[in-house]
Amino acid sequence: MPFDSRCVKDDSFLTLHYRLSGPEGDVINTFEGQPATLTLGSGVLSPAIEKYLIGLNEGDRSIFQIPENAAFGNRNPDMVQWMDAKVLRQMGDPLENYQIGDVVQFPTPDGNGSFAGILRQFRADEQGEAVLFDFNHPLAGKCVSFEVQVIGIL
Repeated sequence: MPFDSRCVKDDSFLTLHYRLSGPEGDVINTFEGQPATLTLGSGVLSPAIEKYLIGLNEGDRSIFQIPENAAFGNRNPDMVQWMDAKVLRQMGDPLENYQIGDVVQFPTPDGNGSFAGILRQFRADEQGEAVLFDFNHPLAGKCVSFEVQVIGIL
């Protein structure tokens, strides 16, 4: 079989549009803006998502239905945690007026990266002010629709 450089392989550098959605709708959708550019295996997409790209050709457009828990694993109840509201003000944007459902980026302890949590609840009581964050991926434990259009393979 002849070598086809336009076929996605496990280390391909790609330009593509993609949409990840669950029962509540889109979580990521590049079709409405600039396409994404990424290298497979770099961690931008989960390995479970990347496997659906392998073998696609330049110009292909496909929709895949990924079973519950397969794309981003099971929801982990230990990833839902209360945080002192002071920590949110220190680590988040101190000028932001956060609302329930907001995704907040936090720096990693080494300062070289970040992680995100979804603000789920506010609490103020005798122990002080606190916020409940869900650090699970928004599509963890859910069926996922993955739509992709491969624009270019380098």
